[in-house]
Amino acid sequence: MNTQVSSPSSEAPPGPLSGPPSGPPAGPPSGPPPAPPSESSGAAASPAASAAHPAAHPAAQRRAFSVVFMIELWERFGFYGMAALMVLYMVQGLGYTDERANLSWGALSALVYALPVLGGWAGDRWLGTRRSMLAGATVLFVGYGLLALPLHGVEWLYAALALIAAGNGLFKPNAANLVRRIYENQPARIDSAFTVYYMAVNVGSTISMLATPWVREVWGWHAAFAVSCAGLLLGLANYFWMRTALHWVGNPADARPLGARLRLWLLAGIALAVAAGVTLLTRVELADLCVAGVGVAVFVLYAVALRRAAAHERPGLLTAGVLVLEVGLYFVFYQQMSTSLTLFALRNVDLVLRVPGLPALQLLPAQFQALNPIWIMLLSPALAWLYTRLARGPGDASPGLKFALGFAAVAAGFAVFAASGMAAVDGRVPAWWVVAGYGLVSLGELLISALGLAVIARYVPARLSGFLMGAFFAVSGISMYLGGLVANFAKVPAGSSMSAQQTLPLYLDLFGQLSLASLAGFGLSLILLAGLRRVSPGPRTA
Repeated sequence: MNTQVSSPSSEAPPGPLSGPPSGPPAGPPSGPPPAPPSESSGAAASPAASAAHPAAHPAAQRRAFSVVFMIELWERFGFYGMAALMVLYMVQGLGYTDERANLSWGALSALVYALPVLGGWAGDRWLGTRRSMLAGATVLFVGYGLLALPLHGVEWLYAALALIAAGNGLFKPNAANLVRRIYENQPARIDSAFTVYYMAVNVGSTISMLATPWVREVWGWHAAFAVSCAGLLLGLANYFWMRTALHWVGNPADARPLGARLRLWLLAGIALAVAAGVTLLTRVELADLCVAGVGVAVFVLYAVALRRAAAHERPGLLTAGVLVLEVGLYFVFYQQMSTSLTLFALRNVDLVLRVPGLPALQLLPAQFQALNPIWIMLLSPALAWLYTRLARGPGDASPGLKFALGFAAVAAGFAVFAASGMAAVDGRVPAWWVVAGYGLVSLGELLISALGLAVIARYVPARLSGFLMGAFFAVSGISMYLGGLVANFAKVPAGSSMSAQQTLPLYLDLFGQLSLASLAGFGLSLILLAGLRRVSPGPRTA
């Protein structure tokens, strides 16, 4: 599950190249801004005053963390409950063609990854982290509420999705930022905190991806979207109930009054983001132009940053740039989970999961997406143990090597999907093949996507971390959109009523091609790894 969760050691979401405000996935989607001076620090602070500050007390930290943990859990519950259904809703509920549904979801995914760049900047510069997180959760609640209403017309759908993208842009970077601020200057605790925080993402998404398809089956589409809305309502209720535990956490902007002018700017910014989102979702040709424009802009700004960097900084920038591109390639594969793999489950998977000696388990097509967070939760402890063991022995593997192994796992996963046709009966493959394929692709996610932001923190000068964080999320958003385009290689022609035997070859061919593409990524990673080993990044500088 891509969470967009920021790396605890990273800088904050990006600002302008000349002076980032600092700097998941994510996730989904950005890293926290640099912390303000602690209230307990400075020349005027005495040791006694420092000890009295809530940050000095683990109990206060735990209470503050629990507030962020719970609202993050319910926010992810809402988002992934909606995400599990949206492509199927467009195809089955609204009569969209596969092509239109895949492209619409790809455009939304690009917005979901791009807007946290602006949301992180807003929270850092003028709105405050706490208020940005709360505003984002409120906008998300409105977006899911709009989906839950039985309104006719795609303009309502696109308005709801644009609200969700705008709310996500405010919520994600600032929720992760609060976690970092709770454990400021405590590296050991912040590592543990982000591990637990990552678990909140996967617990929330797993529950909702299993629940909303079932609700849809019994009560219909809008009732299922109402479940996502209820998740945000519970998260907001818990926040207001426990908000006093978080009063000491934030940045200087949180301490400034929220005057009428600031409220107007906030509403205007949300309205502008929603209008832009509706326009992009309605006119896909504009989405193509915007994606291309963002890609060119990121390349140009990166080239300028590389040229202006000091000689000892360039190796690190080159290394990070290469690895960010590799993460971008992974997201093309990741996007298949909510597009081609979900439609494959709908049309060509035997939905009965059989275990010898146990009752058969009947699944719904959208519920297969829950396999990703389930596998993430199962594999994460094993990888953590392995990393610790390697660190004590021959030494931890480099990020480049982990990326290469991640692409090998993704290639194996799509090879399993492609080979599943050998066991097909009447055009439907056994569910266990899908379970295995998801496991391998999820392993690839842990080796590639989960390390993306850590790579920036490791190799990039601190003064450029914000820009590279923005580049990371921009590249990820572009890749998610490209993933929707790739999914259309298995599209069912508009107006056709193809049988399972007829649609199966479409998906098997796509999965085989994706496996080969991932193998190419593996080979490219090995080639780049050899070059990166000759690069010795200079120390991070301010």
